[in-house]
Amino acid sequence: MKKEHSVIKDIVITIVILMMSFLLCLCNQNIFEDNFLIPTIFVLGAFLTSVITEGYIYGVVSALVSVLAVNFAFTFPYFSFDFTVMENIISGVILLVVAVITCGLTTTIKRQEAIKAESEKEKMRANLLRAISHDLRTPLTTIFGSSSALLEHYDEFSEEQNRQMIQGIKEDSLWLSRMVENLLTVTRIDGQKVKIVKTETVLDELIDSILIKFAKRYPDQTVEVDIPDDFIVIPMDAILIEQVVINLLENAVEHA
Repeated sequence: MKKEHSVIKDIVITIVILMMSFLLCLCNQNIFEDNFLIPTIFVLGAFLTSVITEGYIYGVVSALVSVLAVNFAFTFPYFSFDFTVMENIISGVILLVVAVITCGLTTTIKRQEAIKAESEKEKMRANLLRAISHDLRTPLTTIFGSSSALLEHYDEFSEEQNRQMIQGIKEDSLWLSRMVENLLTVTRIDGQKVKIVKTETVLDELIDSILIKFAKRYPDQTVEVDIPDDFIVIPMDAILIEQVVINLLENAVEHA
């Protein structure tokens, strides 16, 4: 459906540009009584068509129609096709060659830009994966350590300690699940719209959650918190904002 819509749009653009070129040539002929600029106007139309539309076909079709229009409406004998006159043949060939070359160059440039944009996108994805790798390892390490301790030394811990470790496994598993889901969403950025789901989040609870997760990685690091005493609720994707703040804190520890 999207491809069909794009084809229809390109066809409409091609027709509109050709009509505008034809009208400009008529105005030029009536005002200046000179056909010198007419081929240039049609070349410009073919150039604009190739720049705006996708692929070669629309620019080439525009160039062919331009040659026929110049020969039919703006070359003597008027309102008839005449390819027997050498001047008409040469002017038509020149117009067609210039228009096709222009179409080819503009299409090549657009493809190079698309390749460059895709390369930058892949680079961004790779950087994102590298940046978040340690954030995924942290909860996995906690889950592995707690589960191993429960399996090997369950009877050595009190009921409360066992419950706390199981609760910690649950919380880290939920956090890890949401993080992986958000990571997959971000890595699917390919020109399509990515929807961020915002929920009402209490600022105090968000800060507490951030400090707990940060303390697991840097238990000896002191963090000073200065937030308003008012009850503040902010619409946000809490997991993504948590990750942003945690990354900022970790960068401060590692690089400050």
